[in-house]
Amino acid sequence: MPRSIWKGAISFGLVTIPVGLYSATENKTPKFKQLRDSDGSPIKYKRVAEVDGEEVPWDNIVKGYEVEKGRYVIFTDEEMEAAVSATGSKLVDVVQFVDASEIDPILYKSTYYLAPEQTGIKAYQILRSALEDKEKVALCRVSIRSKEQMATLRATDDVIVMETMYWPDEVREASFETLEDSDLEVRPEEVAVAEMLVENLSRPFDPEDWVDATRERIEDMAQKKVDGEEIVAPEAPEPTKVVDLLEALKASVEATKAARQAS
Repeated sequence: MPRSIWKGAISFGLVTIPVGLYSATENKTPKFKQLRDSDGSPIKYKRVAEVDGEEVPWDNIVKGYEVEKGRYVIFTDEEMEAAVSATGSKLVDVVQFVDASEIDPILYKSTYYLAPEQTGIKAYQILRSALEDKEKVALCRVSIRSKEQMATLRATDDVIVMETMYWPDEVREASFETLEDSDLEVRPEEVAVAEMLVENLSRPFDPEDWVDATRERIEDMAQKKVDGEEIVAPEAPEPTKVVDLLEALKASVEATKAARQAS
């Protein structure tokens, strides 16, 4: 069984459900370590003070909040704990329930599983079933690693999933000059052909269709290097220059139609 990265409780009305927090995802991106080119020795990084370049031990490092350029105030761990949340640092505090469609996916950050402790299994299952039956997600406040965050709880299969979120004011405005100043006309015929292309490429999502091809190529190349084989990089295809957008869309529709008929 995996180890929890945090233990606390879901606060649901007057009900408290002891839970553990578990990472729901893992980053499998190939990891590279920086080495010295002459002998392959790994490079280490040190924490040094800007003023004199001296290395600083962890025990001598404190948290500083910049109140103006170059001026900081120091926060102790106790002060940070007090600032994090008035509801407590070990609670997933359910505030309200909403339809999942009301939340823009841009707000979602990281995904975790919440699993019950032995004493909270029944209450956990009741909450999970209620979320599933009502097709709602719970909006919460939760404090993890000295940071209060927004989060949602949703039911999936037999488990409650918690997704941490950005605060709404952390989302940047989508403002771009190329969109604001554009006076190009989009013709209905062009949209109609684009919709045909969308239709031709539409099919149910199957996770097994999606693999990290770059990771597979790197693992294969690494093994070839171990075996002493020469690595030859393939030539990247040049992007096709679009001259007539409508004709390009029509050609894409025909190509996708043929691909669907062949599969």
